Amino acid sequence: MSERFACRVTGQHRATQRREPVAQTPADPDAALRAWLRAYAKAHPRWGFRRAYHDARGEGWIVNHKKVQRLWREEGLRVPRPRHRKRLGTSTVAPPVADAPNRVWAVDFQFDATTDGRPVKIVSIVDEHTRECLGGLVARSITSDDLIDELDRIAGGRGYPAALRSDNGPELACQAMREWAGERVGLAFIPPVSHGATAMSSRSTAGSATSA
Repeated sequence: MSERFACRVTGQHRATQRREPVAQTPADPDAALRAWLRAYAKAHPRWGFRRAYHDARGEGWIVNHKKVQRLWREEGLRVPRPRHRKRLGTSTVAPPVADAPNRVWAVDFQFDATTDGRPVKIVSIVDEHTRECLGGLVARSITSDDLIDELDRIAGGRGYPAALRSDNGPELACQAMREWAGERVGLAFIPPVSHGATAMSSRSTAGSATSA
């Protein structure tokens, strides 16, 4: 009796007759390949799964790239991402002293999220001497042009400050901001380790949010 006829009579699919019994199936049929991938990743930490796939085929493994990618991911084998050095702004004035109103404005960016999980940017602009919140922006995206427009709006009613203190965010340490400041406003960038330098601006932002 042929396999085809027997399966048709019993109502079974022919593939069920070719599958190995569970008792004869190893707990992890890919254990050897997993071990090979771990050793490969250790020997070549900068290479990804695509090179691993081609080298595995070259060593005789019968496997497709999708399986290698899946096992690579399951084993947590990741190529470390290059760490880009953050661009630092160039200060045009010495660290300013806020010894009078409108002498130094502090600009501080913060990040939050709405209830749906979408990110929100918050920028606050504070007079360091009076601790007055002069203005700010809240939006999904805030560019350097948006910030410049807000600074010009504030300056329209009280004049420009002698100096603008900020961190090294991309919206601030950019060519557009340098061109805006020119010789009119000094730029004082805070070193990355000086987290407390914009604390006044952060407190003002929190106070404004509470008041709202």
